[in-house]
Parts: sequence; C-alpha cells; structure tokens
Amino acid sequence: MASLARRATGPAEPPPPGGGGRPKHRVRVMILFPAIDLKDGQCVRLKLGDMAQATVFNTSPAAQAKRFEAQGFEYLHVVDLNGAFAGASINGEAVEAIIDAVEFPVQLGGGIRTMAQVESWLGKGVARVILGTIAVRDPALVRDAARFYPGRIAVGIDARGGKVAVEGWAATSELDVVELARRFEGAGVAAIIHTDIDRDGILSGINWEATLALARAVEIPVIASGGLASMADIKRLTRPDAAVLEGVISGRALYDGRIDSREALALLRGDRG
Repeated sequence: MASLARRATGPAEPPPPGGGGRPKHRVRVMILFPAIDLKDGQCVRLKLGDMAQATVFNTSPAAQAKRFEAQGFEYLHVVDLNGAFAGASINGEAVEAIIDAVEFPVQLGGGIRTMAQVESWLGKGVARVILGTIAVRDPALVRDAARFYPGRIAVGIDARGGKVAVEGWAATSELDVVELARRFEGAGVAAIIHTDIDRDGILSGINWEATLALARAVEIPVIASGGLASMADIKRLTRPDAAVLEGVISGRALYDGRIDSREALALLRGDRG
C-alpha cells in the first residue's frame, strides 16, 4: 500500500489520478487499524470524545504498539488527544517512542495544523499524517501538503449528528461531512478517516448508513472509525456493500477482548484477499 509505506521517511509513490488513493475497485483486503489514543503520555480510550471519561489501558504506548505488531496487525493508528485540543504536539515523546519501537507504518493525527508540523512528523518516520481541524480552517494547506507529500496525507472528518466537529471534538461546525470530503476530491489526499463521535468508545456499532454513504459519495478511500464493537461488526465488513471502504479502526473492542485480533485479521484477509 503506497500510502502507508513501511517506515517511510521520503515521499511515497504518487497515487493514481482521481481521488488521491487507490481506486475503490482495487481494494482487495480490508485494513484493520488498531488504535492508540494518547492522553498525558498514556494509552487511553475515551467515551464519546470526552477527555474526562478516559480509561487507561496501558501506561506504555510503545509497549502497546509492539503488542499490536506482534498480533499481526500491519498498520497502526495513533492520535495525540491532548494535541488535538491544544493545536500542537503534546505527546510527541510518546509518539516518537512508538515509531522507534515498531516496524509497521504509523499514521498520526491530533493537533497537526501547520506545514512545518506535517514535515516534522513525516521526517521523524510517521508514514501518514492525518489533518482534521485544519481541513476545515485552511483546506488550501491540506491540498498543498497532499501535493508535496503524495500518498502521505489523510483527512480526518469527525462527525457529530452529521456535522463536522473540530478542535478535538470540542466544537461542532455547520459543515456537512460529505460537503467537506468533496472539497478534497482530486487533491491527492490518500484517505478520509470518518469518525462518528456519538459512537466512539461506547461499543455501539459502526454507523453503517453514514459511513457507507460517505464512501459512495467520494472517490477518496474512506476508513471507518467509531463504534466497532464485536466480531459481528468484523463480519459485516465482509459484505459486498462494505467493499467501498478501505479499512476500519478499532480501539476499545480490541483492548477488552470483544474482538479477537487473530480471528478478525484472518476473516478480513480470507474474505477480501
């Protein structure tokens, strides 16, 4: 997968013309991304995006990353929660420890809002940078970053009630999710990561209707996030209508054992490979 080159430090191969990532008919294996959310240097999961409702799952994010890699995952999703609120890297030391500890590619979001921050993290070994708030505030910066670093820029669209949330989910705009996504068509954006805040961290299941509608509305590959709850959701991902998705992010369900990593990876690879 060019957009998440293994421990890449230089630009990945340019994606095909069009949406910026792989054409959807070429998606063969659904990618399951384990998630590490960082708060105060620890690996946590929030409920409904509320920083006051954080459960600590590991005090060593690097150790958790190594555990995920050992379980057979091929990619890692990391978010600096403190950074998302502050608009700057707060858990940078923990992120760098993760990068140093593992070989599989890491995509990083949370508080990255300038080109200098993008360049810094890509230079430190992050395979793909996720831009969220700045995609609303300064879409031109996102398009420039996608042009300068083909295949290595994703847009994070966090939704509450179908509207885009920003500033670490602390504020909700009047901007529609699909409207924002379409602003980046043809810009070279590698993926859109769509998170349903109303389901995040509470194991209520993915918002299939909204997520699949977004994936059908744009050519950019879409990754689902928020609510993945059980092996039933993993099996749901193998249905033909879910083939428009490039991947899915799992957090709490992996940590508490509701999703068996080996079984989930085998199922997705077997049915989609």
